[in-house]
Amino acid sequence: MRQASTLATEVKICGINSNEALNAAQEAGAEYLGFVFFPKSPRHVSVEQAAALAKQAKSGIKKVGLLVNASDDEIRQITEQVPLDILQLHGGETPERVAEIKRNFGLEIMKVIKVSEQKDFETVSVFEEVSDRLLFDAKPPKDLKDALPGGNAISFDWRLLAGKSWKRPWMLAGGLNCENIQDAVRISGAPAVDVSSGVEDKPGLKSIEKIHTFTSKAHNT
Repeated sequence: MRQASTLATEVKICGINSNEALNAAQEAGAEYLGFVFFPKSPRHVSVEQAAALAKQAKSGIKKVGLLVNASDDEIRQITEQVPLDILQLHGGETPERVAEIKRNFGLEIMKVIKVSEQKDFETVSVFEEVSDRLLFDAKPPKDLKDALPGGNAISFDWRLLAGKSWKRPWMLAGGLNCENIQDAVRISGAPAVDVSSGVEDKPGLKSIEKIHTFTSKAHNT
């Protein structure tokens, strides 16, 4: 639940992979910048690219690294070069693995819970004990060819979140765009939202205009 109706919805622009996207997100007032360290994603950035971009981030903006079942060696290579604030675990990480990553790297952890129906929330209580934040994203349908862990432009029923409250801060993701963001926030009560494909002209290419429009609409819901 939102802590107070007067609080503006926070925005995370994920898949930042260019100076233009970075600058647009910052100018629009996004609170979080997401960098994707998953090679199969069209938004993937190298450690060197992410380091150069993250170092340009303004003070106060949280920098998030999206990881998918990454090993400690992979995480160490990233965190030693990229000044991240949060590790977003978007794979099939178990609660034990989440706790291990938090213990080994000392950064905030945001665990992604993939949702298509009510029973998908059953793991939340366990992950709340080992992570600092939660992110609810749409679970890709089994018949979706070449589905990514996230960024598939697929939504789930936001009514599943309505009226729920969690111990940890949380974000809503999955198929959000400039047209549906305000409905999504009103229905789900999300205090923060995460967008990637919804502010792109094509996969991996962010739209400056869409970033500004989405962020403005989210902040003013």
